[in-house]
Amino acid sequence: MESNFSGMVNGFEYYDVGFLPNQNPNLGFGVPSSSDFDLRLDHWVPATQQDQGFDLHHQQQYSPPADEIDSENTLLKYVNQLLMEGTLAEEQTTFYDSLALRQTEQMLQQVISDSQAQSTYTIPANSITSSTTTGGGSSYWSSTSNSSVGGQVLYDDDAVGDSGVISFQGPNTLRGFTQPTNEILVGSMFTDTDSVNQFKRGLEEASKFLPNTDQWIFNPDHEVKEERGLSARKNRHRREEEEDDLEEARSSKQSALTVVEDSKLTELFDKVLLLDGESDPQVIEEGDRVSSKPQVAKKEGGRTKKKSQTFDFRTLLTLCAQSISAGDKITADDLLRQIRKQCTPLGDASQRLAYFFANALQTRLEGSSGSTIQSYYDSIASKKRTAAQTLKSYHVFLSASPFMTLMYFYSNKMILDAAKDASVLHVIDFGILYGFQWPMFIQNISKSKTGPRKLRITGVEIPQNGFRPTERIDDTGRRLTEYCKRFGVPFEYNAIASRNWETIRLEEFKIRPNEVLAVNTALRLKNLRDVTPGGEEDCPRDAFLKLIRDMKPDVFLSSTVNGSFNAPFFTTRFKEALFHYSSLLDMFGSTLSKENPERIHFEGEFYGREVMNVIACEGVDRVERPETYKQWQVRMMRAGFKQKPVEGELVESFRVKMKKWGYHKNFVLDEDSNWFLQGWKGRILFSSSCWVPS
Repeated sequence: MESNFSGMVNGFEYYDVGFLPNQNPNLGFGVPSSSDFDLRLDHWVPATQQDQGFDLHHQQQYSPPADEIDSENTLLKYVNQLLMEGTLAEEQTTFYDSLALRQTEQMLQQVISDSQAQSTYTIPANSITSSTTTGGGSSYWSSTSNSSVGGQVLYDDDAVGDSGVISFQGPNTLRGFTQPTNEILVGSMFTDTDSVNQFKRGLEEASKFLPNTDQWIFNPDHEVKEERGLSARKNRHRREEEEDDLEEARSSKQSALTVVEDSKLTELFDKVLLLDGESDPQVIEEGDRVSSKPQVAKKEGGRTKKKSQTFDFRTLLTLCAQSISAGDKITADDLLRQIRKQCTPLGDASQRLAYFFANALQTRLEGSSGSTIQSYYDSIASKKRTAAQTLKSYHVFLSASPFMTLMYFYSNKMILDAAKDASVLHVIDFGILYGFQWPMFIQNISKSKTGPRKLRITGVEIPQNGFRPTERIDDTGRRLTEYCKRFGVPFEYNAIASRNWETIRLEEFKIRPNEVLAVNTALRLKNLRDVTPGGEEDCPRDAFLKLIRDMKPDVFLSSTVNGSFNAPFFTTRFKEALFHYSSLLDMFGSTLSKENPERIHFEGEFYGREVMNVIACEGVDRVERPETYKQWQVRMMRAGFKQKPVEGELVESFRVKMKKWGYHKNFVLDEDSNWFLQGWKGRILFSSSCWVPS
């Protein structure tokens, strides 16, 4: 029998009791239902009939004696009278008690088994239908004496769980009931007050929304399926309409936002990357800075407020690094706990420094192959920042320090000097990234009468992960093309994505005769490996310089991070990195406010990642390997380059510009061994030089 039913009830079409709220299985109260008695024929048909192969479909109607009918009516009347009396204490509950049901069933089965050996009580052939719904504690049951349907028990296990309707019809023989036993049975069934109250309230509420009927007629559920199919089609159609409307709205919003964002991005790029009428950058904004004057301690109550006691982070960090190097994990853990109590990424320069280095030391203590460093890099990689978002951080960086601006000024001047009266200038930029250096350069070409008449740029960058490894450098080429169109400079762009720059073939650069070739690297030589994998003769750094030498460039511009934390010994490398990044963070602390969001992003995503790599990684995993400018000088001279001198007048003009732009007085500009040097409070942080093949 199917689990969903339909039929006619008092002239109304009925297909399911699913409209009743909160359906629950039959709790088995009142007249015993199929959940209380196993009424399957193989259990209740007399043994003599089973032995003779008695056919239930052709048996004759059984008419019980009058005393048996009276006995049955007596039991039913007794149950009804007991249920309808108001003597039981009412207790408000609407919860389904499965434990009470289980106990009731067990007692009922026990009564049945005990009474089978005493006497026989036969229930006449009738039709009992029990329907239970639990919605606010309502229940319904009825008993009729209609004839059986085909003389067969109608019972379906699936129908109980799906529809809450149980039906069985046909001759049923129930043995083992006498009057005393019935009294015990009734008393056992209603020992739980909650269950009785629940059934009682069900009787009262059932008449409000259930039709009165003497018979349920069950038919196939084609109408239910029909309605469900119609509902599903309506829902699917509605979802399709909503998706179409959403897609249309999204496309219209995207088109509108694209126009607005393009105009805003153009203004932002122009503001940061182009020069004003006096050939000065437009990024100097006083609002992002803090005063360069020393702050005077405030007086409270006529007394000067004492400064809070400084925490010696450098000493604690150095001691922790030494403990890790010596394998003393207990001491290292204790020192890290002391440091973490005071450090914060939103504090002053020393607190931020301690925060980044404590994270790196903790990771090294766990092992570079642990999950901490991987989760750290994954969190950074998951923050996909566009060129415009990176430009905002770059804007704040330029407003806080003159390092990148003067570095670009120096490189652009040396390239333009080499490309005087050239028909075509070809620039190969290793590490082009977003190409922030070149809009200013294109603007200068358009104004110069002696500059090149055509510009070619080959951008080399590490490929991105995913299906479009060259997406970022292709976008860079598109932006540079727009600038060249605006300023009327003929332009050609070539993109190369490679992880090992020293292995790129010369043919990929598409070098042509009769063009001025300039090679530029800005702060990316530090990421080249300086070790020889597999015992090769040349290390990757020497192979890269040899590749540039084979190009025979007219000029080779190199800007490097001046750092000596590429030592193989961990403690030495740690101390040098500590000095280097303490200067950088101190510079930001003196020029930017603590709450500046772009400063927080720049320090965390760039400097924090670099510190993590320098301290926690070893071998090929360590990619931050800066060297001093004197070490690079030896390498380049050995590779076959000679250095062009730095004009003293150029350095002095940069000093004048830096004061004009309003940068902090602690910035340092200098020249040494034909290197243009920049630093903070006497420590050299960046170096630039110009080379030609010897």
